This record gives sequence, C-alpha cells and structure tokens, in this order.
Amino acid sequence: MATPQDTTTYHGVSGDVKPTTTALPALGPKEILIKITHTGLCGTDLAYIPYGIALGHEGVGTVLAIGSDVTQFAVGDRAGGGYHRNSCGHCSYCLSGQDIWCYERTVYGEKDYGNGTIAGHYIGVETYLHKIPEGLASEHAAPLQCAGATVYNALLGVAKPGERVGVVGIGGLGHLAVQMAKKMGAEVVVFSTSQDKEQEAKGFGANEFYLLNEVEKVTKPINTLVVAGNKYPDWDKFLVKSVLARAGTIIPLAAPQGRLDLPAFQLFFDGYNVKSSLVASRRAHDDMLAFCASHDVKPVIEKFELTESGIQEAIGKLTSNKMRYRGVLVAPQ
Repeated sequence: MATPQDTTTYHGVSGDVKPTTTALPALGPKEILIKITHTGLCGTDLAYIPYGIALGHEGVGTVLAIGSDVTQFAVGDRAGGGYHRNSCGHCSYCLSGQDIWCYERTVYGEKDYGNGTIAGHYIGVETYLHKIPEGLASEHAAPLQCAGATVYNALLGVAKPGERVGVVGIGGLGHLAVQMAKKMGAEVVVFSTSQDKEQEAKGFGANEFYLLNEVEKVTKPINTLVVAGNKYPDWDKFLVKSVLARAGTIIPLAAPQGRLDLPAFQLFFDGYNVKSSLVASRRAHDDMLAFCASHDVKPVIEKFELTESGIQEAIGKLTSNKMRYRGVLVAPQ
C-alpha cells in the first residue's frame, strides 16, 4: 500500500471541531505511521478544543510505514497509543521506569500539537507505541490507551488479594476500575449517587454497593479509595468516620475544577496517603494491555463514525453525560 502524502486531522476551531488536511512529514528513523481504525473520545479532548490543537490520544490502527531504525513493529501490525509520546530517556525518571514524569516528556496537550489520533493517520515514536494483543478487539483497545492505562497504573500495588478497594463513580473510568481491581484479586466496594447502578456494578465485579449518602453503612473499612467520578466526595464521610482504613490510599483519577481539600487532622494522625496516576509509563501500559486481554477486561463502548458529523454526535453524548461509558470513533471503511 502506498504511503499517503497527507491526512485529515480534526482540530478545535472557534469552539467547534473541524477537519483539516495536513501534510504528513517524512518519518524519522524511529517513527511509525499508523492508519487509524479506532480512536477514543475522552473528556481531555473536549478540554483542548478551545486551544486549536490536533485532537485525540486514544488511537489504535494498522502500521502503514516504519522508519529506517524501527525493529519492534512491522507493516501490518496493530499498534496503539497517543497520550504519552516521548521522553528524554536518560533522567532518573526514565531510567527507573517512571518516564511519564520526565521533565522533557511529550504528552498530549503539552507538545506535538499538530499530531492527534482523531485523524486519518498518526505518527508515533516506536518505543511509545504499544502492540495490541491478540484477543483484544481494536474498538476495545482504543479507550484503554488512556482510560485503561490510567486506571491500571493507579491500582498497581494496592489492588491485591485481601485488600478492599472502594470505587466512587461508575462511569468511563470507574467501570474499568471495578473490573481491574476484581481481576487483581481485591474485594471491590462501589459508591454511587444512583441506586440504578447497583446491578451493573455487581455485573462488573463489585462485591458491595452503597449510595454516597449512606457510606456509614460500610461495616469493614476499605484500604484504597479510587475517586473516578466528576466530583470529589464528602471527605469527612470517608476519613473522619474511618470508612477508609488507617494508612489507606486515596487515588483521585478525575481532576474536577477546584481544590482537593482533605481534613488535615485525619490525614496526619490516621496516616492517609494520596496517590496520583497520569496514564502510565511504558512498561505498565504494555502490562495493562496484556492483563486486559488475558482477563477479559474491556470497556463498555458506544461507536460513532470518524467523520465530522460522527465526532459532533459523540461530543454531544459526552457533554450531556449520556455516554456509556467510552465513546469510540470508527474510521469509515
């Protein structure tokens, strides 16, 4: 198949999303050209619409061309990526497998503004792209490139047999957190504002379910609290009343506007910890894909056509909080 000279990318234009024809640059020695077949639509994409960058960071597709020094991918392979795009490779973070925190990193929205996965094609660096395992459909793999990596990285070391993991919110991140924590061997306790979510939460693997206004009904404290909703919970209910066990970990996956205000007395005297998770470094990302493929963890998705009208439809569902639970844009055949 001939390598195209240009591609269609989607940018924010005056608060809207419009297609733009973009020339494809020559590949560098370690770069790979991917023909996008599926790409997720994430709340982060909506946040960047006003800035006019090329949108998309949850892409999966087929390798169309490779640079002269690429050894890990071949034309025809499936590959995914789009959020974490590069790092220096020699700082203490990179050398210890924490390259996502590199001060010279390239991540979506910080650099590489003309390159996105809501597009016909995406160019990635070989070591920042990820092979998609057999048995994991591309439509399910796409949201895992951001949402899946973020959740998996957060749960590493805390979701394990004998531990109790609480998840606040059953949405785009929360429904993955329940599945992953359960498959890691933890007991999973879900907190929600809607009683209607109970059966679904238990279908994902939850052992217990409570409404957020009745957390005092929890009889055995949880060890980790994953905040996956779009609002922070009432911290006093979880910390002052010891729903979260001493030395427990708080993991805020979402980043609502405003401050993260925690009761200082309990934070100090009960030894609570706060753990951040920004997608994942490369090793954890690869492990996450293998874990999901082998344990049948997959997002609940709604599909839309990767066209201007399809993107607008998906944005409408996401902004109205009606998406269940990850939107996936599918390239026309």
